[in-house]
This record gives sequence, structure tokens and C-alpha cells, in this order.
Amino acid sequence: MSFLTLDLNLLRVFDAVMTEQNLTRAAGHLAMTQPAVSNAIKRLRESLGDDLLIRTAYGVKPTPRAEALWPQVRSALASLEAAVTPGTFDVSKTHATFRMAMADATAAFWLPALMRSIEREAPGVNIRMVPLTTREPRPMLLRGDIDLAVGFFPGVAAQLMSEPSSPIRHERLYSGIYVAVMRRGHPLAKQDLTLDNYCGANHLLVSFSGRAHGLVDEALAQIQRERRILLTVNQFFTAGRVVANSDLITVLPKHLIASTGMTDALIYKELPFQLPAVHLDMLWHERDARSPAHKWLRGHLESMNAIAQKTAPGTNPKNDTY
Repeated sequence: MSFLTLDLNLLRVFDAVMTEQNLTRAAGHLAMTQPAVSNAIKRLRESLGDDLLIRTAYGVKPTPRAEALWPQVRSALASLEAAVTPGTFDVSKTHATFRMAMADATAAFWLPALMRSIEREAPGVNIRMVPLTTREPRPMLLRGDIDLAVGFFPGVAAQLMSEPSSPIRHERLYSGIYVAVMRRGHPLAKQDLTLDNYCGANHLLVSFSGRAHGLVDEALAQIQRERRILLTVNQFFTAGRVVANSDLITVLPKHLIASTGMTDALIYKELPFQLPAVHLDMLWHERDARSPAHKWLRGHLESMNAIAQKTAPGTNPKNDTY
């Protein structure tokens, strides 16, 4: 193959297919027909002497040659785009709508400050919240159902770091700890929370799927212990209301307790066993990576991280309450 005879438009098609990992979605992004995209990929295969993309039940999977080629193609296209696109971006004149997926407590934690900023700096930007009912938001991003997901997605960040060809990008916004939460008048409120009395209590689990088994149960199983989950709910606000009015105990990220709206009725205690830190990650699709408006939104959430770290409730040394 001679580079002088290579149709560079094929690289743009290749970038779109690698980004979407689906020929039909790539065609929509490029305003081309699906057969035209297939033909372009066929021509690029012939030019490079590699299959590049293998069809699967869910779209296409890149070959090792495609995975090695894509970062260089993407970088080159980004440089060309920057060269021919105006360099100024005025967020105050931008009109855009973003669909974001968060759990209720995460939204309560982040949205107030974000809305104040949008009202002040970006009056043409709209936010549409989509229910987050899973710890695996990547299919929603791949389908284009949402533009951004923010939440605790166990294992996803590690998988993305090991999969350079994935079109999903991520950024860590916040790290915190889990605590045991109960009502002020709970029988264990004025006692040390031991492993025995923790396991002997009745528990509430926040579970998006409704499955009565979570991170805590995995940790307890490792030390040959278990707890009774009397109730599962799918909202942190509901968890706070129930725990504040019963003798159930729940486990929540410390920084999200205020989102329950019941902090005056609740106390928290350190867990009598080890749990990994809870991480708040932001996920988005490569198709939006270079959008100036999307960059502004991501950058704003990143800058809010420092504020969140300072304003997240701390421990009151007198009684471990808020």
C-alpha cells in the first residue's frame, strides 16, 4: 500500500466505526448509509491487508491491528479538527441538552451546584435526568440513550483501563468511605458497633436490581459471617426514611447521607469489618469527547470535585452525627 494513494476519508469512517463499534450507528453519525460504511471499511481492509473489524452479535470487534491503529488515527483527526474548527467556545451562547444518569442521592449531591453554574454561565444548556437502574451504564452510553453517567460502577474503571479499544471514557470524581447508618434511638446507637451485634440486627439494602446481596454480603462471606436483609429498596432517599423510622440498619457512602434528607434523625458508625472505598466515576462515550459543550460539562463536574470534598459532611466527635 502507498500512503499517497490511500483515500483519507476511509480513516474518518474507520474512526466512527471504532467509536460506535456498530456499523449502523457509525453510518448515522457520518450521515452515510450502512452499505456505504461497509464498503468503506472493505476498501480500508484491502488497503491495509487486515480484517480490522470482526462482526459479532452486538456489533463489531476490532482486531489487534485495528486496536493499535485507532489511537493514532484518532489523534491525527483531532489535530485536523482543531486546525479547521474555530478555537473559541462561548458557553454563554451555547444551546445544548444533556441526558445524564445518576442515582437519586448522587444527583442530590451534585446537581444543586451544577444548576447554579448553568443558570449563571450557560443559560442555553438543559439537563435531562435519566433513571440509573444499573451498576453497568456502558450499554446506555453505547446505544446513545445518555450522554453522561455519574455513579459507583464497581470494576468498570479497571476494565476500561485494560481495554484501550473501548469507546467509553471515564474520570474519577470522588472517593469516600462506607458507614453503618441507623436512627438516633436505635438500640445500638449508644453501643460500640461490633461484628456480632451488626450481624444480629435487621438490615436494609439499597439495590438497583432488587437482588438481596451486595458488597457488604460479599465482605461478610469472606469472614464466614452473614446478615439478614429484611428489605431492599432502589433509592437512597427511601432508605433514609425507612431507617429513620425503624430499627433497620443500612450501609451508605458517608458523603451521601445528607441526600436522604433525614440527617437530623440518623447517626452513623464505623463498620466493624473492612470494605473497599466507594468511588464516584464519570463515564461518557468517545463520540462526545471533542464536543466543546460536553467538554465544558465534564470540566465543570471535575472542578466541583474539590468543592464536594470540602463540603461533604464530616464526623462530629461528640456523637458521630450530622
